[in-house]
Amino acid sequence: MNNERLVFFNVLISKFKEVLYAVLPITIIVLFLNFTLTPFETPLIIRFLIGALLIILGLTIFLLGVDIGVSSIGNYMGETLTKTNKIWIVGVAGLILGFFISVAEPDLHILAGQVGLVTSGLISKAEIVVIVSLGIGALLSFGLVRIVYNIPLYIVMSILYGLISILGLFTSPEFLAIAFDASGATTGALTVPFMLALALGVSMLKKDSKASEKDSFGLVGVASCGAIIPVMLRSIFSTSDQISAALEYDIINTTTIIGPFIKKAPQVAFEAILALLPLILIFLVSQKILFHLSKRAFRKVIIGLGFTLIGLIMFLTGVNAGFMDVGSVAGHTLASLGNNSLVLIIGFILGLVTILAEPAVYVLTRQIEEVTSGSVKRSLVLLALSLGVGFAVALSMLRILVSEIQLWHYLLPGFLISIIMSYYAPKLFVGIAFDSGGVASGPMTATFILAFAHGVADAIEGANVLADGFGMIAMVAMTPIIALEILGLVFKAKTKKGGLEQHGQQR
Repeated sequence: MNNERLVFFNVLISKFKEVLYAVLPITIIVLFLNFTLTPFETPLIIRFLIGALLIILGLTIFLLGVDIGVSSIGNYMGETLTKTNKIWIVGVAGLILGFFISVAEPDLHILAGQVGLVTSGLISKAEIVVIVSLGIGALLSFGLVRIVYNIPLYIVMSILYGLISILGLFTSPEFLAIAFDASGATTGALTVPFMLALALGVSMLKKDSKASEKDSFGLVGVASCGAIIPVMLRSIFSTSDQISAALEYDIINTTTIIGPFIKKAPQVAFEAILALLPLILIFLVSQKILFHLSKRAFRKVIIGLGFTLIGLIMFLTGVNAGFMDVGSVAGHTLASLGNNSLVLIIGFILGLVTILAEPAVYVLTRQIEEVTSGSVKRSLVLLALSLGVGFAVALSMLRILVSEIQLWHYLLPGFLISIIMSYYAPKLFVGIAFDSGGVASGPMTATFILAFAHGVADAIEGANVLADGFGMIAMVAMTPIIALEILGLVFKAKTKKGGLEQHGQQR
């Protein structure tokens, strides 16, 4: 029992360090801005620090809960689906689980809340969450069936992005930005571990172990397309006129510190319970009918779900009541100084430190080093990702500052390059690359940097908060795909060269 407590304590400390390293760089940058370029009102900066503390504690407890509870449910579900050996059950289960796990994703709630805020409720938070989750469920189901039938990922992604490109021609700029941001935001801290666990379980249906390893990657990439398509369809079939948006800056004048937290906490708690309740019910029904876990295993999952709920409430309260307000104000104030170079530099730094501090990135880099037997070094992957995301945020700022630059000017060639490279890069790298988009667009991207972009867009004359302020998460999610496929091609070239040299020596 003491050993279990020791392991639990060590895991908790490990999660706390991961989250602390993720939040600390943003906090330092905000404090630097506060004492130099963009001084904030004292109540606002105190609220930011309280929000940061709640995010650190909340995200630590949340990630611990995901490890103990949510990932375990994903593993049990994957194993159960494997035992049924029936494709239609895999498809239906994927649809239901994909919908409900997406509904509970905190990053999606943050994005949908921002959409509701800047459109003054014309596009409601609930609407975004529901239509995106329906798309995620549908594509997750298809992605699981793809694994079973061994359909090549590069062909699937070519078809999906071909469809997205066609729909994009008829989608308004506002909805185009929201659609691609939803894709990055919905593959977050809750959905990614669950999807990976499901993919691993379902890939065991296959007899070929090598194909099983290769095709267990890519499910997140396929599912993320499910967030884009329904939002585009919502735009195409919508009868409403062009939606305008603006941010309200009454937050600057507030003198209360604790008030916003007290106001937000009950609302956030209700939404969090509502979001996690279906997953809890699915687990309880599955336990009765399918799993039949021991009392100890059952209690462990329930405790994990409890941690997930508590952490989610703390995290979302910290985000909504203090953290994002400063992001919006910082962006607005910085852009108002009239120094565009400064906006681009700060944007680049924010992207650089965010990806360096993202815990999931270290998991991904370690995975790549293991898969390539050390041929592709972690440091090289980390450098490529951090520079890529830094430029992604800087280019997003440039798009806001220069009205002639549209989001599709970036995304169309970017995804076209990634699709073309997927035909030539090693297939294992292709799966990891498309999964990595969800890794890069983590909690800090969906919170502070998104709010920062909205603040900049609101301050720039001629910019639209909805069309220009959104789209940044999409850029951050796209960069790792290209970076990792390039590394895959480098690895392929090195392997081929090494093989030729070895062949020459044998001769």
